[in-house]
Amino acid sequence: MTLLCIGQTGQVATALQERADLRSTPIVCTGRPETDLRDRDSLARAIDTADPGIVVNAAAYTAVDAAESDRDSAFAINATGAATLAELCAERGLPLLHLSTEYVFDGSDEHAYREDDPVAPINVYGASKSAGETLIRDRHRQHIILRTSWVYSPFGTNFVKTMLRLAKEKGAARVVDDQIGSPTNALDIADVILQITEQVCSNPKAENFGTYHYSASGYCSWADLAAYVFDMLEDRTSCATKLIRILSSEYPSAAPRPLNSRMDTTKLTRVFGIRPVHWQSNVPETIDRLLEDKPWSN
Repeated sequence: MTLLCIGQTGQVATALQERADLRSTPIVCTGRPETDLRDRDSLARAIDTADPGIVVNAAAYTAVDAAESDRDSAFAINATGAATLAELCAERGLPLLHLSTEYVFDGSDEHAYREDDPVAPINVYGASKSAGETLIRDRHRQHIILRTSWVYSPFGTNFVKTMLRLAKEKGAARVVDDQIGSPTNALDIADVILQITEQVCSNPKAENFGTYHYSASGYCSWADLAAYVFDMLEDRTSCATKLIRILSSEYPSAAPRPLNSRMDTTKLTRVFGIRPVHWQSNVPETIDRLLEDKPWSN
């Protein structure tokens, strides 16, 4: 069975390629300009050429702040494009696994969000992803919507890489301490995707399709994650970094962020037997890979 991944250079798509190769899982990753969620014909060609057993949509408009002034692009990719892909998969009888985000919630509740909690996005990015979820549910019965959060990895642009850059360039960082979530490694997400797709393809029970949450276990603030990164960095390089903990109100951004990004992963464990790893477990390996790629030097 070949897995077709729409998306090629993002964190999860890159991680999925790496993990699939390790498991000898046939995979085709395709992205722009050859395959574009805004181009129905390019999506159809990608599917028909790969002849997959399942499709994963790891492509998205993810520039959260830029989306506030570029609403049309965010919705064209995250909503309309996702719907088009769902229609094409439905026409061909192919299951679709679509990646979404905890930003579909407003973050005002005190509990970890469950799949059936009401969505209430507070920024354009979250609204576009929420709209995409609704359209997928309307257009294709055989879908898995996998919401995840606070993604980091050795690839692409992410918070851990930004903290390492600030440590090297400035020796200090001001980091928000009142937003809570679970930092989740893209390589873990890739492993989860492969486990789900294997089970869905081998036993496509109708009741197993639907919406799921996956994030690492345990919670922290962005400042807590930064502190952990800086501790790991000091252990490896003897270079200390000053951390200044601030409130969200002290770090203005174009798009508001949820204060609570915690997600309940009980359903994923119950249905697919997948248990999240703790958020701290893969940060050291990620730092080691990043330092190996760009050795630390003064």
